[in-house]
Amino acid sequence: MLKCRIIPCLDVISNRVTKGVKFKNNIDLGDPVELAQRYYEDGADELVVYDITASAENRPIDIEMVRRVAKAVRIPFAVGGGISSLSDMELVLEAGAEKISVNSLAVKNPVIIEEGARAFGKQCIVLGMDPIRADAETDKFPSGYEITTHGFRNHSGMDAVEWAKRAVDLGAGEIVVNSVDADGTQSGFELTITRKIAEAVNVPVVASGGAGSAEHLRDAFVIAHADAAIVAGILHTGLFTIQELKRQLNEFGVPVRL
Repeated sequence: MLKCRIIPCLDVISNRVTKGVKFKNNIDLGDPVELAQRYYEDGADELVVYDITASAENRPIDIEMVRRVAKAVRIPFAVGGGISSLSDMELVLEAGAEKISVNSLAVKNPVIIEEGARAFGKQCIVLGMDPIRADAETDKFPSGYEITTHGFRNHSGMDAVEWAKRAVDLGAGEIVVNSVDADGTQSGFELTITRKIAEAVNVPVVASGGAGSAEHLRDAFVIAHADAAIVAGILHTGLFTIQELKRQLNEFGVPVRL
C-alpha cells in the first residue's frame, strides 16, 4: 500500500514564512530555508513553497530562495507563485524543485498545463485550486463548489470537480485542494470537496487547509481518500512535530513513512 504523505507548506512573503487565516491577518514565522531544513530533518515526505505575493506584484518567483531550499533538503518539493510561462517553469526546475504548482495562471490560461506536461512530464505539474462553497448545487456548480483565484478574491464561475477533471486531461499530475473556507482555521480539512475530486480523477490528490490535529489528517486520508495532506500552522507554531503526527497516524492504522 502506498504511504500517505505529510507535506509542510511554506507561504513566503519578502523571503519570510507567513501564515494567516483564510488568507488574512498574516504573521511572520521565520526564514523559509531554516524551516524547510527543520521539517526535512523531522521526516517531511515533501515540501511546498509558495511565493504568495509574486503574482500580485507582477514579478517572477524568488529563484534564489528556491536554490537555497534545494541545497538545504533532500526531499522533493513543489514551488508556486509568479510562474507565468514555460521558461519560468524551467528556471524553477533548474533551481532544484521537482514540481511546479500553477493555480490562477492555469485558470486564466489552461494550455500552460498541457505545455508544461509536454515539456517536463506530468509528474512535474501540480494544479493548485482554491474552491469555495457555492450557494447551492446548480447546473453551473454541480459539485456545489466554485473555483476562486488570486487568494479567493476572484470568482471564476468554474465548477471545482469539472475543473479538476479538465486539468488532468490537460496533463496535471497532481491536484492540491486548498479549502478557502477552512484555510488556517485548524478546524479540519474540507472533506466533501476533497473526496469528490479524489473520486473524479486518477492522479494523486492533496488535502490542504484546516489541519489542526492528527485526527484531521486521518480523516483526510480515510474519509476524503487524499493521497497526501498539507500542514502549516500547527507545525510553524510548534503545536505538533511531523514525527508526532506520523506516530499518531500510525496508531490509527494509516500507512505513513516513519
